[in-house]
Amino acid sequence: MDTMLGTRLRAQQSSSQNGQETSPWTSGLGMKLEAVTPFLGKYRPFVGRCCQTCTPKSWESLFHRSIMDLGFCNVILVKEENTRFRGWLVRRLCYFLWSLEQHIPPCWDASQKVMESTGVQDVISGRAPGGAGEGQVPSSVKKEVQRILGHIQAPPRPFLLRLFSWVVLRFLNCLFLNVQLHKGHMKMVHKAAQTQGSPLVLLSTHKSLLDGLLLPFVLLSQGLGVVRVAWDPCACSPILRALLRKLGALFLPPEANLSLDSSEGILARAVVQAVVEQLLVSGQPLLIFLEELPGTQGPWLSALGQAWLGLVVQAVQMGVVQDAMLVPVAITYDLVPDACDTHHATAPRGLWTGSLAVLRSLRGWCCGPRVCARVHLAQPFSLQEYTINSRSCWGSRQTMEQLLQPIVLGQSTVVPDTEKEQEWTPITGPLLALKEEDQLLVRRLSRHILNASVASSAVMSTAIMATLLLFKHQKGVYLSQLLGEFSWLTEETLLRGFDVGFSGQLRCLVRHTLSLLRAHVALLRIHQGDLLVVTRPGPGLMHLARLSTQLLPAFLSEALGACAVRALLASKVPPEGPWELQGIELLSQNELYRQVLLLLHLLPQDMLLLQPCQSSYCYCQEVLDRLIQCGLLVAEETPGSRQACDTGRQRLRAKLLWKQSGDFTDSDSDSDDFEEAEGRYFRLSQQSRCPDFFLFLCRLLNPLLKAFAQAATFLHQGQLPDTESGYVEQLFQFLQATAQEDGFFECADRSLAIKAVWTFRDLGVLQQKPSPAGPMLHLSPTFARQDNQEKLEQFIQQFICG
Repeated sequence: MDTMLGTRLRAQQSSSQNGQETSPWTSGLGMKLEAVTPFLGKYRPFVGRCCQTCTPKSWESLFHRSIMDLGFCNVILVKEENTRFRGWLVRRLCYFLWSLEQHIPPCWDASQKVMESTGVQDVISGRAPGGAGEGQVPSSVKKEVQRILGHIQAPPRPFLLRLFSWVVLRFLNCLFLNVQLHKGHMKMVHKAAQTQGSPLVLLSTHKSLLDGLLLPFVLLSQGLGVVRVAWDPCACSPILRALLRKLGALFLPPEANLSLDSSEGILARAVVQAVVEQLLVSGQPLLIFLEELPGTQGPWLSALGQAWLGLVVQAVQMGVVQDAMLVPVAITYDLVPDACDTHHATAPRGLWTGSLAVLRSLRGWCCGPRVCARVHLAQPFSLQEYTINSRSCWGSRQTMEQLLQPIVLGQSTVVPDTEKEQEWTPITGPLLALKEEDQLLVRRLSRHILNASVASSAVMSTAIMATLLLFKHQKGVYLSQLLGEFSWLTEETLLRGFDVGFSGQLRCLVRHTLSLLRAHVALLRIHQGDLLVVTRPGPGLMHLARLSTQLLPAFLSEALGACAVRALLASKVPPEGPWELQGIELLSQNELYRQVLLLLHLLPQDMLLLQPCQSSYCYCQEVLDRLIQCGLLVAEETPGSRQACDTGRQRLRAKLLWKQSGDFTDSDSDSDDFEEAEGRYFRLSQQSRCPDFFLFLCRLLNPLLKAFAQAATFLHQGQLPDTESGYVEQLFQFLQATAQEDGFFECADRSLAIKAVWTFRDLGVLQQKPSPAGPMLHLSPTFARQDNQEKLEQFIQQFICG
């Protein structure tokens, strides 16, 4: 058994002699928490600003510093003061009266306008390819349009909307302690809608099935009106789809995904495009989810969400509306309400099954402390402005196989100075109908928006606690020490410009968080009177690993840099050597850049989620700056080299000051910058806190990197050829078996197995070939050799910190 696992078990045995496992969480601890005041009085950053490079006008015009001081509101806290009435009866019926007073603008039936739209008329009259002119009768086409339109939407019913808001309000108060929203974020959205006169398109992350109900309720309660939500038709039964359509939901018809030359597909896409155009013209807000649900076995970016976003981009480019204001949205939970039901995420949810799931959630969550949720609305920006400015940042791209395979095999040492091309999200019918240039625009825009959503998301207390227990105190930690560590990591998160979704007294907050994680954490009372907090060995560590990914964006740059430094040191000194010995080695800036680039090309883009307008070289410089700022690296002035603090270089003034950030037009610029960095060297800092912090940063990427390394080990054991899903299942079972042996259950995740298989396919390790039974995965001839498999495993292992 692994040392870590054995230590946990010994700690439990010794504690059982001095005392027994205890449950310090008591009813009411969570009820004392306040999510309005800054945590421990520390500075709370204002997050959610749009990109200054791609949308400078929006960045300046749609923000005012006064909104930073507006604070938070609890959107599910409805009292007598929130209604126009007063009295004892009002206090008991305030939820119902509040729902009656919500302003619901009239929603007209747009079927006639959809029928009269240019795209639909072209199909009906036969002017479009595959239209009615090829033998179809126009009257039958009109009936088909009505049928497709009925599948997409229905006129919202005001009575059902008010009833829905009342039911959801009561349900959310039973499920959540509070649902927080920054009033400054809401004011930015209102200002954008009023001053710009453009329709709002809200693009959100997707953490739970509840998001599709919670977000429309929050936006309706804040005066944005009825928000039309683009739902996944595969996630709902026909009865549930009919109910949701009357509440403002939109569903993409299945015919829209047919081939481009199919007459049914052409008609369905024309009707969908007309519906989106009428929504934008009427000014109704549209909510699109750009993420798949966490339980979905597939790409993280949603193909359906990109299809709806492509329809919006096409409407703006055609001049149907002058512009659209895009609003990145994110929602975070202490614990995702339906996390226990993620394996059913892809199954159609019926009305009765959905009601039973709600009742199960209420029964399970009401027995323990209630959780908190935060809704984040980032700064809106102009779609027209982004379209104009973003095209200047497009540069050359190469596949992962072209970039990394020669280096992995030792055939080359030069990392090409180009961006990686990696697209895991399939292109569906509506997006496939666009030009290739517009498809690339939509894909880059969706990544840009998700980057903004993740950057504005608050880090919840459960994510900080899971990160500490999994990556910093794997052998257990005393509660008195954990209090200080929790405060330290919270402060480090705030200093990096990320907000936190909690506040209150530190001891109550930590105990409340441990009570939420009680299924995966054990608290043992020892003879000194303190408590020992240890993680329960077993598959529950995977749940902690998933929670810790919420904190990864805040430390991603430092984690990449720490793994790059680790790879450099592994070739010079023994990894298990003392910190003082490793600090003697000089680290060249060029070598650091190279290792960071290799790691950037190896890791999936869906996980990195870098801004498309930022070049790899700029990001390497950002990583190095972060390592210096956090104190891990210290500049070393070598004799005869230019000082690191020298800012008066003629070459810098002549070549770089006038150059736009991310400009790829000069192919020699980045290589010149690398040449300038040849004389710069760094050492590891010898401060007492640096060794622990360095190991903590390296371990943040360990679950993914270890899964990749084990996938490389599995190459000579796997049964190939096999289907992609079959090989993923083989690798997942191997990860589970390995976890039972070494105790690292955080790697035994099916999503990590999928990422490893897709990464190896992009790297050229696995090849997909057609067969009568469908596409089959084969081991490429290059990596069929044992020595090349060992080179691949060594390449990955150099970044892993034990």
